[in-house]
Amino acid sequence: MPDSPRPVARIDDPTTMRALAHPVRLRLLGELRTHGPRTVGGLCDLLDEAPGSVSYHVGRLAAAGLVEEAPELARDRRQRWWRAAHAQSSWDPAEALAGPERAAAYRALQDSVRAGLAHEQQRYLDVEPTLPREWVTAAVSGDAVVHLTAPELAELSAELEALAERWQQRSDPAREGAAPAWLIYSTFRKPE
Repeated sequence: MPDSPRPVARIDDPTTMRALAHPVRLRLLGELRTHGPRTVGGLCDLLDEAPGSVSYHVGRLAAAGLVEEAPELARDRRQRWWRAAHAQSSWDPAEALAGPERAAAYRALQDSVRAGLAHEQQRYLDVEPTLPREWVTAAVSGDAVVHLTAPELAELSAELEALAERWQQRSDPAREGAAPAWLIYSTFRKPE
């Protein structure tokens, strides 16, 4: 089970963006946030990746300050446990686009995040027929095109973030019947 949530990591430098942009690192961080602290061996089992690869990517995440050791969980000095350093990561797109290096790192991060979320949605669709009916009925997916001004889009975005924060605070992995659930949201101006 995950530890109690830690603060949001504000990602604003290109080095951290590039560190997180790797698909394996995104998955590792996501698994640590979802399932709580793990050893490299435990992460290998979750991701079906080789120990050397997982160890390398955990090291890159640690260097970026996104994961940290959890030495209190080790049974001996040889065992190393890792946990997510933050409950969430966030970045400001307007800041990220300030300069070519930041913009390139931001684009790589956004591409990886979007691909990872699409992969997770596909995994859900693949297992949906095997899930209990109440979980399938409880899920929702949709989209809407609305005609807004830039300030209205900002207001909608803020409302969605507040809603996500409210439900994240309510989240309790130890509660009976609770399971991880994705809340994926995005607002943007529709390209012409």
